[in-house]
Amino acid sequence: MANRKPTWRQLALCTITLSWGLTVHAQAIAVPDAIEWSTLSTEQQTVRRAELRRQLQSASPLERESFRKRMRENLQSLSPQDRKALIEKTRDGWKAMTPEERERFKAERAAQLKALPPEQRKEWLTQRRAMLDKLSPEERAALREKLPAR
Repeated sequence: MANRKPTWRQLALCTITLSWGLTVHAQAIAVPDAIEWSTLSTEQQTVRRAELRRQLQSASPLERESFRKRMRENLQSLSPQDRKALIEKTRDGWKAMTPEERERFKAERAAQLKALPPEQRKEWLTQRRAMLDKLSPEERAALREKLPAR
């Protein structure tokens, strides 16, 4: 029985199963548009962010990397004016937060970064530096002004 050739039905079933599996894995997690994201209310952003985190947690490492790459490209492709508008909108949202909300946000972000494996953390820093290098001198100066004194 071990040397028996598969029937055409078995081959068709295997082909369908494999193609279905590839289709499921080929569906990438949608990257939100930065401009559209900024128009969402805080509650809508929170819901969408939780949904994205859930999808990313169940995604494969390759799918997560693809998502991060597409997100980075999306942000880098913004014009300086769009980037400035997005920064202003984000700044306004930050100012609207209570001090407790700000501290909770900072703690969550710090926990996320600490939870990253060392190689991913290193990659994140490299990507962040590359993104900062693409900022205009004015944008970099504005960011430097926001940094706490060392």
